[in-house]
Amino acid sequence: MAARVERPEIFWELTRSLCPECKRVIDAQIVFRDNRVIMRKRCPSHGWFEALVFGDAKLYADIAPYNKPGTLPLKFQTEVKDGCPHDCGLCPEHKQHACLGLIEINSACNLDCPLCFANSGTHLARDGFELDHGQVGFMLDSFVAAEGTLEVVQLSGGEPTLHPLLPDFVALAQGRGIRHVMINTNGLKLAHDDRLLSRLADLKPTVYLQFDGFDPGTNLALRGRQDLVETKLKTLDRLAEADVRAVLVAAIELGVNDHEIGKIVDFGLRHPAIFGVNFQPAFRAQRHLAMDPMNRMTIPDVLKALELQTAGRFRMDDFVPVPCCMPTCNFVTYALLSGDEVTPITRLVDVEGHLDYLK
Repeated sequence: MAARVERPEIFWELTRSLCPECKRVIDAQIVFRDNRVIMRKRCPSHGWFEALVFGDAKLYADIAPYNKPGTLPLKFQTEVKDGCPHDCGLCPEHKQHACLGLIEINSACNLDCPLCFANSGTHLARDGFELDHGQVGFMLDSFVAAEGTLEVVQLSGGEPTLHPLLPDFVALAQGRGIRHVMINTNGLKLAHDDRLLSRLADLKPTVYLQFDGFDPGTNLALRGRQDLVETKLKTLDRLAEADVRAVLVAAIELGVNDHEIGKIVDFGLRHPAIFGVNFQPAFRAQRHLAMDPMNRMTIPDVLKALELQTAGRFRMDDFVPVPCCMPTCNFVTYALLSGDEVTPITRLVDVEGHLDYLK
C-alpha cells in the first residue's frame, strides 16, 4: 500500500489577480513554499502562473498582528460600477484611505531609464503633458476633501524639475496645510539650476532623490547612463548648502545593485543633506528589465542584505511594518545618531508593547 505524502506547500489564503497574458481577473492562491510566499493562479485560456510575493514566509505570518482596520476617507470620490479592479479611484469598496498622495505634474523627462514605472522620457518633451495651476489645485483640494489633515504629498513626473511651475505647486500644497511636500526627482537639474534651487531653499520641500548606487554599471543598467553619480553627489552637496532635506530612493534590482544596499545606507548616514533612505524592490510596470517572476528582490531580501552589508548595524528585527496600506508593503525604522554611533530606535523602545500607538 502506497504511503501518502504531503504537498510541497502550505495554502495560506485566496485572493484575486490578473492573467499576465490577457489581463483577465482570475482567482489566485497565496501559498508558502520553502519559506517563500508565492502566488499561484490559473487562467482558463493561458494556464498556470506563479510569482514570488514575499521572500520570507515566516515573517509574512509573524507581522499579521500589525494589521488594523482600514481608515475610511472623509469622502469617496468614485462609485462602484464594475467592481475591483475595474473601478478606478477612491470608491466605497476601498479598504483603506489614501496613505500617500502623488501627483504627476508632467510626463517629460531628461533621462530615458530602462526601468521606469511612469514610462516617461525625453521623447515626451514635446508630445507629453504638463498640468497647470488649476489642475494641480483641484487635485490637492480633492485630496484634502478626502483626507482632511494631510501628512505627505509627492510631486512627481516625468521629471518634475522640468516643469516651470514646480515651485508654485509646492507652495499650493503647503498653503493647504500639507505637512511634507516631496519632489520625486533624478536631481540632474538641481545640480546646476541656481534659480530653482533658490526657490526650493525658500519653500523647504523634501527632495526625494533617485539614487540607485555608485557603480557605473548600476546606473547604466537602470538609468541608461554611466555618468550620473558625480552629478547626483553635486546635487546633494548643493542641497546641504541650501538647507534642503533629501531622502535617497533606490530601486533595487536583483543581480544589478543589491550589493550596494549597505553602501548607500552608510553614505546616507554621513551626508548632511540626507535624512532618510528608501529602498524599493523593482517591480514590473511600463518599462522594466527582463523579469523572472520567481527570482526577484522583495522586502525581506532587502532587509537581509541590509543586515549583512552593514555588519549588523541594522538588523531585520530593527524594522517595523507599517499598517497603511498593508503591513507587507512597507517596513521602517528610525535611528539615533551620536557621532559615529548609530542606534536603531527599536532597540530603545518596546515595539510589541506599543502596537496600538504605531497603528
